[in-house]
Amino acid sequence: FWFLHGFDAEEDLVGNLASMSTNERIKAIQKMPETMRKKREIRNKVLKEISKKSRQRGAQPSCCSQCLQGAAVSFRRFGNTLSEYFHQLRVWHKTLKIIGAEFGTSVLSYFVFLKWLLNFNIFSFLINFSFITIPQFLAAEPNNLSFTGLELFTGAGYFQQTVLYYGFYTNVTISKMENGLSYNMQLAYIFTVGIYFVICFLILLFSMAKSFSQNFINPQAFSVNASRLLCTWDFNITNEKAVKLKQKNLHTQIKEGLTEVNKEVLNFSLMERVLRVVIHHLAWVASLGTAVAACAGVYFLSIDNLKLFMKGHRNDLESQTAMLVLPVIVSLLNTLIPFFFSWLGHLERFQTPGQHIYVTITRNIILKISIVGILCYYWLNIVATSDSQCWETLVGQDIYRLVLVDFIFCLLGSFFGEFLRRIIGTTVCVSLGLPEFDIGRNVLDLIYAQTLTWIGILFSPLLPGIQMIAFFIVFFVKKVSLMRNCQPPRKVWRTAQMTTSFIFLLFCPSFLGVLSVIGVTVWRLKPSEECGPFRGLSSMYAAVAAWIQTLESYTASKWVVWIYHNLITNELFFFILSSFVLIVTYVYWQIIRGRKTMTKLLRKQVNN
Repeated sequence: FWFLHGFDAEEDLVGNLASMSTNERIKAIQKMPETMRKKREIRNKVLKEISKKSRQRGAQPSCCSQCLQGAAVSFRRFGNTLSEYFHQLRVWHKTLKIIGAEFGTSVLSYFVFLKWLLNFNIFSFLINFSFITIPQFLAAEPNNLSFTGLELFTGAGYFQQTVLYYGFYTNVTISKMENGLSYNMQLAYIFTVGIYFVICFLILLFSMAKSFSQNFINPQAFSVNASRLLCTWDFNITNEKAVKLKQKNLHTQIKEGLTEVNKEVLNFSLMERVLRVVIHHLAWVASLGTAVAACAGVYFLSIDNLKLFMKGHRNDLESQTAMLVLPVIVSLLNTLIPFFFSWLGHLERFQTPGQHIYVTITRNIILKISIVGILCYYWLNIVATSDSQCWETLVGQDIYRLVLVDFIFCLLGSFFGEFLRRIIGTTVCVSLGLPEFDIGRNVLDLIYAQTLTWIGILFSPLLPGIQMIAFFIVFFVKKVSLMRNCQPPRKVWRTAQMTTSFIFLLFCPSFLGVLSVIGVTVWRLKPSEECGPFRGLSSMYAAVAAWIQTLESYTASKWVVWIYHNLITNELFFFILSSFVLIVTYVYWQIIRGRKTMTKLLRKQVNN
């Protein structure tokens, strides 16, 4: 009777599947908790049942329907094969698994953030190249300058007359055919950059919200339960290397969770507490004083850098080398001072590694953003008002050199900071041991590099492509250096909120600061008279105002004019919009607090 009951149940299942549509049937079979062999048997029985019913009805499928069905199956197989190949092309997928298993989520968060920035710059490069650079190729004039090779380091010389810099782009409307479609380079340039920053704003906002909901609101992020031990294993894994990697990964996750559960609260005496407060204050005074001294040095050096440009562009080796002084000094400060900050953090002896990393990141962000702020003041208030024929190209060259030299110093930092440190710790002074991966310093290097790229997009549209290549190389150099030179963190700890903190630091102050720089450049500064798409205008934004005046004479474009006058240029609209966003944010914040309280109460009930 049991056998007959099972047979009837399978017949009912086959009958139900045969009555479904093709897509529903495929999804239903995929979701069955059966082996692949059993799923194939059920699928074959369903197909036989369908063909039997069609014969009983006497309705054989037509040749056209058979062709369509065959084409659909072939297309689906082709899509599955293509997705498998794309999965294999994701070269960092296996790398991230290995890093997470060997070094834990704290180090893994750096590489996840680096991969996210790499994808971000790929998207940026595609937008700028498609809407700004490709149309310029149609109107480009031949480059008469000779290429010597030094341009790769200085960004000057031959590159001045290429699509790499703002000054090369035309201000005319491109049209290859009479009475055909035309392309306004002024509008394309400013709208591409503007829409790109709007998209960046939304991506950063949604990424922060998603990461926040996963790492701060999700109740599973606050507890380590038995399900991680009993229900995490994937029984589809049969490869021996994959099994060992999964075991390491699970072992590391359990250690991190137990460290968080068994967190010790140290009780210090009054004298020890006073001593710790004094040490913390002295460390902050030393770090802030160092940042101020570095900013002052960068400012006076940048003034000398401008005097070099004003003397004229010579192509001799001495002049080309002098252009690299400012970026080399800036990169030296950004490389050496963070080591001093890390040393201060070790002197302070924080209770948890998380406190050490967050304090180090805060000090580094103050240093790097201050240096970038000094450079922006130099570019917008000194270079922009100088007697240069094309000040935008000068700024673009400065940023190109800063990005390139920062990339070189990043590679040298992996060699001197990790490789030589490993040699010293294993041969000269064995008590030091292997170094640990400095998450705070490396993350701030990424944020600094991305900030320069965002600032430089207006002056060098192809800069995201250069940064994309740099991040790709940095990913694998850091991976090799980590595997060969570094040891896992001595204190294992869980970092669910770290990725959220990284994206937040990228958003504020980095991205918001860049928006203010771009806003001042577009609305207030006068473009160069002899170069670039906005030559001869009072400001870059004047191109949009002139376009709106042209649209006012067309009846079909009245709605665009209405939006411009009543929304875009209306302060009241942005005030109402900001108030609405703040109200919605406050409501959601209260909802989140309520959910956290409810989660704590439910956990107490479960424990009871």
